[in-house]
Amino acid sequence: MIHTESIPREGMEAFSEDFQIVGKSLSMQKVYRFIHKVKDINAPVFISGESGTGKELVARNIHLMGTRRKENFVALNCGAIPENLLESELFGYRRGSFTGALRDKQGLIEEADKGILFLDEICDLSPMLQSKLLRVLQEKELRRIGENRPRPVDIKVISATNKDIEKEVEKERFREDLYYRLKIISIKLPPLKDRGCDILCLLEYFTQKFNKEMNLKKLRFSSEALDFLLHYSWPGNVRELRNEVLRCMVLGQDSDVISEKDLSRKIRSGIKKASPISYGFFAARADFERKYLNQALARFNYNQTQTAEKIGLSRQGLFKLIKKHRIEMP
Repeated sequence: MIHTESIPREGMEAFSEDFQIVGKSLSMQKVYRFIHKVKDINAPVFISGESGTGKELVARNIHLMGTRRKENFVALNCGAIPENLLESELFGYRRGSFTGALRDKQGLIEEADKGILFLDEICDLSPMLQSKLLRVLQEKELRRIGENRPRPVDIKVISATNKDIEKEVEKERFREDLYYRLKIISIKLPPLKDRGCDILCLLEYFTQKFNKEMNLKKLRFSSEALDFLLHYSWPGNVRELRNEVLRCMVLGQDSDVISEKDLSRKIRSGIKKASPISYGFFAARADFERKYLNQALARFNYNQTQTAEKIGLSRQGLFKLIKKHRIEMP
């Protein structure tokens, strides 16, 4: 669920706790506004971002908030199904059209009629299926395998990828005409490393979630453990953070506190140290200031007055450093 202060009241009834988006950073506020702007628009929506940033979660919230929320949301990972099966999954088939087609079968595109079709990893579609999908978008109709008559479909397509689709088009691995059809309205989701002020929100959310769903004792993280979590680069993004919290809670039920020793080795050793040869003094000082301020602000819940007092700065001095290092504030 999107934080409720970010959206109008009329959208509130559409939300479900199963699809909650968590974050108060400026970059996530842009995501919330984007969802609200496109929720009722029937044009295709394109979502890009690293693996684990929540592309399907954004797509599901567009569905839950929009006018199509009472219809189906059909999701397909284009890279998870072998190419020889993907066509029949998408378009369906007529009985007897090939060996094993023992009955008529509706495809996922028809299943999403009047609703939303979410195509994850769209760049993994073969050229042939790209061509057929383009026809569906242009003509608003499809043909099942083995059939001649077209079937009208009314779908809103949301596609997503963690690849650079412009490079895929440039290398002629993705059709340029389909690219322009799909990327009418687009957004790039921020990686977790660029929204450090959301880490504490996510830790609180996941500990509450696993406490409620799995009856796991709600644990708190020590300040040392928080230091590691705040400075880790999170290559797996929110998905990796979720898995780390679950692992710590399952293995830490004999204690009340998750210490740095309870964190996975990858996180404890994942803070990269700069090379003294390639890292100048001023760059090193700026990097230290940025990390130190992020850590201090997070520890005092982004209260600038309290943070300035605790670290020995004036409030004006702290504000100048926040502006200098472009630190995002909730």
